[in-house]
Amino acid sequence: MMQALWIVLVCAGVTLALRALPFLFFGGRDGVPGWVASLGSKLPAAIMAALVVYCLKSVPYGTFADGAYQLIAGAVVVAVHLLRRNTLLSIAVGTAVYMILIRM
Repeated sequence: MMQALWIVLVCAGVTLALRALPFLFFGGRDGVPGWVASLGSKLPAAIMAALVVYCLKSVPYGTFADGAYQLIAGAVVVAVHLLRRNTLLSIAVGTAVYMILIRM
């Protein structure tokens, strides 16, 4: 029981520290430094690209049919996102398409 309490306290402390650090570093200044703003605009796309590579790394390349379901679902995600610009909708539709394809 004591170990669980310590784990919760450490996790809470780390979470609090991580949330407070930006205010401690940038709170009293006139704004966020340019390099931080630049990271904020570039990192989301970089993270999404890393996730795509991670998700498609296990696609078998023997024949087209081996990895077709993953590639089709990925193409649907891209198409829906380009049409609607809604990340949640894109992910939901792509997941649904993939689930339907693997059940056929």
